[in-house]
This record gives sequence, C-alpha cells and structure tokens, in this order.
Amino acid sequence: MRVVLAVADGDTYATVAARFACTDRFIAIWKRRFVEGGVLALADAPRAGRGHGMTAALEAKIVRLTLQTKPPAPLTHWSSRRLAAKLGVAHTTVTTVWKRHGLKPHRLERYKGSPDPDFETKAADIIGLYITPPTNAVVFCVDEKTAIQALDRTDPVLPLRPGRAEAHGFEYVRHGTRSLYAALDVGTGHVQGKVAARHTSAEFVDFLDTVTRSAPRRKAVHFVVDNLSAHKTQAVKDWLAAHPRVTMHYTPTYSSWLNQVESWFSRIERDCIARGIFTSTTDLTRKLLRYITLHNETCQPFVWRYRDVTRRMPATRTSTTPH
Repeated sequence: MRVVLAVADGDTYATVAARFACTDRFIAIWKRRFVEGGVLALADAPRAGRGHGMTAALEAKIVRLTLQTKPPAPLTHWSSRRLAAKLGVAHTTVTTVWKRHGLKPHRLERYKGSPDPDFETKAADIIGLYITPPTNAVVFCVDEKTAIQALDRTDPVLPLRPGRAEAHGFEYVRHGTRSLYAALDVGTGHVQGKVAARHTSAEFVDFLDTVTRSAPRRKAVHFVVDNLSAHKTQAVKDWLAAHPRVTMHYTPTYSSWLNQVESWFSRIERDCIARGIFTSTTDLTRKLLRYITLHNETCQPFVWRYRDVTRRMPATRTSTTPH
C-alpha cells in the first residue's frame, strides 16, 4: 500500500525502491494490480495448498475434549500434539482453537480454600473496619514475618547493565534469622515495627502492649490478626482481659490475605529483603527498621473498594472459597 501511494504521489521508481528497500519489478507488479483491480486488489491473493479444514463442529469438539477429558493415564493434561493426534488434525489447528477460547492446558494455578463456616461473617467484620472504621477508635493490622535470613553473598554482585539484569551469586553465608513484628495503622498507613530473635507468644504480647500504649488513651483499639497459634495462647487471653479497650479480630481460617499488613510485608520483601545483603543479624535488624522509617515518611493508607455488591464470599463446612 505504501509503495502504491508513493508512486501515486509522483515519486520515481528509484526513490521508492530506495525508501522501501524493494526492486523496480516489485513496484511495477503492485502498481499494475492497483490499476487493474483498485484497492481490493492489494489484499493477499488466495494461496495454494490445503486449507485448515476448520469447521464449527470441529472447533466445538476440540473445546469439549480440552475441558471435559484428559489423555490416558499417567498423562495429566492435553498438549496440542496429543489432542491433534487423537483427532487426526494438525496441531496448529488445536493451538488456533485454544488461543481463540483462551485455553491454556499447560498452565496450572493453585489456591487455598477456607473451610471456616463463619468465613463471610468474619470477612465482613474485617472489611467493615477498613471501609467504615468505628468512631473514636484506631485499627491496627498486626502480624509477624518470621525467619528472615541474614544472607551475605560470597560472590560480588554484578551490577545492572543495558541488556543485563543485576546478578547475585548463588552461594551465600547465613548469619542467622530474625522475626519482624509489624502493626499497620489502617487510618494512616503508619507502621510500627519490632525485630525479635524469636516469634513467641510472649514477644507477641509485648508488641501488642507497645502498640496499644502508642494509641490515644481515650480511643478503643482494634487489632486484626491471623490464626497463628501464638496469637491465641492463654497469655494473649489474659492480656486481653487486662485491656478492656482492646478488641481482637481474627481473620477466617486460611485467610490471612484479609490482613492489610500482609500487603505491606510484600513490599518490604520486594524492596529490602529479597535482594538484600546482610553481614549480620544486627545489620539485618538495622536495615529492616530503617525501611520502616523510610516508609513512614511518605506512608498512605490502603484504599479498599468493593465494587460489585452482587458478588459474595460464602463458605460453608462443605464448600471452599478460592483465593
């Protein structure tokens, strides 16, 4: 098309050939086709050879077999060539249908269902704290990131270069581990943190006490926590009994993703821990706390939206909810 337009504009064959890297013969062929058949003649001409033979019935059969059947054991899923051999068609026919219908049998996703019979009630309670927090109260999402390794690389880091990612050596020296306790203020996004050598119920209670003392005295305190055993010990129950202004909200079983601090943990993992080089547990502690300081300088609350109220999150004793 561009060649024909250039010729129509009065450009010489030599100019057009130089601009589009083609020959005079190529220009002449397409010019003649345009003169004889107009714009429609510039489309691809029918090609020789056998067509793909695709019919609506064949397409429906490929989709049905892909979705409803599996190849003989011990094979676990269809490949394009296995299904093509079964149907006696070209494997490209199968891949064309799969692409058209968004089917990817080679891929596998995993999920964890919640068997909690009170899933919907607990989830609504926690989401309510996020969307419409109670008046005269503060809400904290609390959890611990355990067994953070203080890894020191034995090989030098190869820096980022054009066309090459930063590279770390495979070998490392482990100097020990630390656990990070974090409390995210839902209203502000501010994070309080504590690094501990162990993650015990005593450490958890001590951290709750610290966070509670940081809250205004006349305000109620709500904690969102998951179902870790260290969060439900007798020591925790005794502490809650001694602090009547504190209310604990436990996420449904296998649903700690409802805890907003998990999103913050993913950030510190990506920004600080995953590629970090730590010469000691002291160095690890210092960098974790420094990250919290940097975060708090520009912190903002997470904004949760529930756009489709017709979609519910039910779970019963016999059903599971994929996450």
